Amino acid sequence: MSLFGHNSKKYNPKKPSHLAHAVVTGAGSGIGRSFALELAKRGGTVVCADINLSAAEETVALLNEIGAKGYAIQCDVGDAEQVKSLSEQAEILMQHPTTLVINNAGVGLGGKFDELTLDDWKWCMHVNLWGVIHGCHYFVPKFKQLGYGAIINVASAASYTAAPEMTAYNVTKAGVLSLSETLSAELRKFKIKVNVLCPTLVPTNIIKNGRLPGRYSNLANHALMNYAFTTSDSVAIETLDRLDKGDLYTIPQIDAKLFWLMKRTSPNLYAKFLGTSYKFFK
Repeated sequence: MSLFGHNSKKYNPKKPSHLAHAVVTGAGSGIGRSFALELAKRGGTVVCADINLSAAEETVALLNEIGAKGYAIQCDVGDAEQVKSLSEQAEILMQHPTTLVINNAGVGLGGKFDELTLDDWKWCMHVNLWGVIHGCHYFVPKFKQLGYGAIINVASAASYTAAPEMTAYNVTKAGVLSLSETLSAELRKFKIKVNVLCPTLVPTNIIKNGRLPGRYSNLANHALMNYAFTTSDSVAIETLDRLDKGDLYTIPQIDAKLFWLMKRTSPNLYAKFLGTSYKFFK
């Protein structure tokens, strides 16, 4: 099974599919919106969840424009009861059990370790880690009962690159990566597919809506919008294709792949390289 291969398999509406009835969190913009639109193009019905209801409704309007069915629900993924309600409402709205959940909602947080407050940590973990845990917790039993299903967890290359001044963000995304790898092994016998997405820069609103120190928030946002090696639409397409193939990992950009190989080929050398580079960055 290739880590870097690409497959263009498309949804066949005559055949039962894990893409047919989907719930996407953080669907109001960025990668979440791209996932919703690509699923719709492949024949799926999509429940678009977002903490910003008007943003989710905008995504649904775009689905309707291409003749697809979509539903908007307001949801704070860090709140277990709200995610439980989402899992129940989705089934009622689609008139069919959910067959795919994409745990995409996330926030950005940067800063030196000793500058972060515990409230910063809790805010980041509330969405980035607990949001994914809640999504898996409430949908996995439904998939088991259905007899098949799929999960896409949106992590980040930060889950393995361990870049300085991103401690809390790195920790949450590493948790998502580990959770996904564990679930993939545990759920395979139940015909439940798992894919974890680990991109580097993708043009989204994560910097705009995140908490980054003023000294480099503008620089980070400029890099995100101008030097990303992909688009959110391309990321969504590749991830869904890999899910169809049964691949666990989606690492969409060349820099993400390079860091992946460096970290795994020589982890000690990579750590030294990172520390040395950071001294010059400062």
